[in-house]
Amino acid sequence: MNGYNASMPFIEQRSQLLKAILILGISIIALIFLYIFNPVSSFIYPPCPFHALTGFHCPGCGSLRALHQLLHGHLSKAFGLNPLMVLSLPFLGYSFLSHFLGGITGKSLPKVFIPAFYIWFLLGVILLFWMLRNIPVYPFLLLAP
Repeated sequence: MNGYNASMPFIEQRSQLLKAILILGISIIALIFLYIFNPVSSFIYPPCPFHALTGFHCPGCGSLRALHQLLHGHLSKAFGLNPLMVLSLPFLGYSFLSHFLGGITGKSLPKVFIPAFYIWFLLGVILLFWMLRNIPVYPFLLLAP
């Protein structure tokens, strides 16, 4: 057995494998690019359109700078720039790894069922984070990038 799912046609297996390798390659190139070029001092990265239009921080503001800090091993600096993004990385990593393994072997990691309540709760956390990081008073200033 070559590790592929026998119920899946060969062409579809090959297509998933190529897609997985392509996504992994693009991700590695993007991370190398982000490691080399600091979003603070480089003009390569576009500004946040929401912040540029409104002057307010969106839930994703600071994510590129935080990822850059993480790639350099500075967890506390990354957490200071966007704590919500840093906390979500293990979940995003699990999802990415599951899809990648599914494309290569035909078998992904175990799927995690999330009840609708938790999805709505997460939306509420994101919206609350969005509002609180724009209040210009201590301690909410700590949430701004």
